[in-house]
Formats: sequence, structure tokens, C-alpha cells
Amino acid sequence: MALKLEIVTPDRIVLSAEADYVSLPGTEGEFGVLPGHVPLFAALKTGCMHYQHEGQTVYASLREGFAEVADGTVQLLVDSAELAGEIDVGRAEAALKRAQERLSSPQRDAVNVARAEAALQRASVRLQAAKLK
Repeated sequence: MALKLEIVTPDRIVLSAEADYVSLPGTEGEFGVLPGHVPLFAALKTGCMHYQHEGQTVYASLREGFAEVADGTVQLLVDSAELAGEIDVGRAEAALKRAQERLSSPQRDAVNVARAEAALQRASVRLQAAKLK
């Protein structure tokens, strides 16, 4: 018995697939979901997730959102998501470099630092997912 996994962003349905196991980056720590899991609603942080189905593992990067587990379905409602195979590594590396430069700039204020840290985290997660594929 497999789970139904859906990753939904405001723009599109990123994924609709079956999964034997799902690992997610919760705000309270990473957690896994197997078939038969009790109903659950959890906040997700920006991070790398993966799922397994029939011996294959698929990775994706997620931006914060929520996970709902109910009735054999895992639905992720997130700000953005990319499957590892969709990630443009060059673009992610450029974003990482820009964020690092902004953080090392002497003209920093709290808003710019927060934005640069968030961009650094997103780029790092995208690169991590791309390398795991």
C-alpha cells in the first residue's frame, strides 16, 4: 500500500506520485511518513525532502509551507518547490555567490542581512537537492 504524495505551490502542482516513504524538513525537525501514518498537520521549513517508491529515491528542494497527512495522502502546500532534476545548478550557484557577497558587504542593514540569509539558505538547499539526485 503506497501513499499518494502531492507537492503544490501557488503556481502549479509540482508533483503527484505514489510513495512508500516520505522524509520532510519540519520546523521542529525532520520527520518521515509511512503508509498508515496517523493524521498530521505540520509546518515545514526551507529544506531538502525526499521520497522513495519501488526502490527509487527522488529529491526536491522546498520553501516553507505546510504538510498534511490524512487518509493515505501526503499533501505539501509550499511557497515553492523544485524536483532535483529540474534545478538549474548554475543559476543556484550564482544565487549562492550573490547572497554570500551581500552578507560580506560592509553596507549591511537588518533587512538586507535577513534577505541575503534567506537567499543563501534557498540556494544551498537547491544545490543540496541537485547533488543528491
